[in-house]
Amino acid sequence: MEKFFKLKANGTTFSKEIVAGLTTFFTMAYIIAVNPAILSQAGMEWGAVFLATIIASVVGTLVMGLFANVPYALAPGMGLNAFFVYTVCFGLGFTWQHALSIVFICGLLNILITVTKIRKHIIKAIPKSLQYAIGGGIGIFIAYVGLVDVGILNFGAGVPAMTALSTPALWLFVIGLLLTIVLLLLKVKGAILISIIATALIGIPMGVTTAAQSISFSEAASALPSTFGVIFTSEGLGSVFSNVAALPLVILTIFSFSLSDTFDTIGTFIGTGRRSGIFSEEDQKAMETSTGFKSKMDKALFADAIATSIGAIAGTSNTTTYIESAAGIEAGGRTGLTSVVVSICFIISAFLATFVSAIPFAATSPALVVVGIMMLGAFKDIKWSEMSEAIPAFFAGVFMALCFSITYGIATAFIFYCIAKICKKEIKEIHPIIWVATGLFILNFVLLAII
Repeated sequence: MEKFFKLKANGTTFSKEIVAGLTTFFTMAYIIAVNPAILSQAGMEWGAVFLATIIASVVGTLVMGLFANVPYALAPGMGLNAFFVYTVCFGLGFTWQHALSIVFICGLLNILITVTKIRKHIIKAIPKSLQYAIGGGIGIFIAYVGLVDVGILNFGAGVPAMTALSTPALWLFVIGLLLTIVLLLLKVKGAILISIIATALIGIPMGVTTAAQSISFSEAASALPSTFGVIFTSEGLGSVFSNVAALPLVILTIFSFSLSDTFDTIGTFIGTGRRSGIFSEEDQKAMETSTGFKSKMDKALFADAIATSIGAIAGTSNTTTYIESAAGIEAGGRTGLTSVVVSICFIISAFLATFVSAIPFAATSPALVVVGIMMLGAFKDIKWSEMSEAIPAFFAGVFMALCFSITYGIATAFIFYCIAKICKKEIKEIHPIIWVATGLFILNFVLLAII
């Protein structure tokens, strides 16, 4: 175990990795129930998507842990699954079989841009100030996710406001948040995981932690063939390009999926990996000078790239690296052993879905909030008094939370970074990749506005 994962070299221990894996799993376990609930609206069988979600998460996370040896977990992405259903299927009129096929192609495209080193060159081209801003922005974003998930914020009349503490779930969230903060201040080992479990248990007599409606494993297994491998049938890849008139929409959808997936992943790696030392300066230098997949970042990007195609084969929307991995990293996770633990938990959850899905958002949201607080430290390295640096940093750091999208935060940051450099007559400092990425972001905004 020590030799394979290099625990000592990464400044961690077996027990820390176990706790980190459990912490990450419990903060993202909601996807097991939420993803089927969303995708089933497009006509897919709930049980099939339930198992497809677990298969994609297990395989993607295992590759991340065993191949890249970094503590990240993968699962079908929130936001991307909504785009799959509401935009691709309902808005553009594609069948879910076509949508899965498009996701599969998107995965192949991501593999291509990873193997050809385009992804790592994008990371290399991002200025340090924006990297710091993305790190702090991820903190705001993940804390915001926690607040929105539990419902402490409401948007009545179009104006965000704090919800009155009038429900047991909100009171449980407050209890969990206070418990998490106290344990962290007292430097209790495994504070985040302990608080999640304790809060979930406290929620039982309050009626918040209850067994969610689910189906048996055997029922889900019998439904899996309805999605598994369907992309290779005449309803999938065999017909997705048959309508010539629809080709522009197919290409646009692939482009949108790939762009969001790529920059969500890059943002997550930059935001969490640099601060924790998982992706150190030495690793970046190795990434920039090596060929093949020798650095951690190279391997992590490749692991993320293949996960989407695997998920599409199983029957789910884009599989991506989860920002909730930050919770496990803050709990001490530094190697792929954390990811292996997450994978094992997902496997077990296939048989214990009713109990795993019983853990409410009120128990996991406090963890996301405090992890977000911890990550805000990245903002200290930004020269906020320099407007040409502050403006792009604002959009990278704050706008991603306001838009509820890592990709949109990076997109607007790139656009205003270019504007700032043009105004200061420092155009030569803009890396060609930044120019290309900015152009693609603008094109994506235009195309989405048109359709």
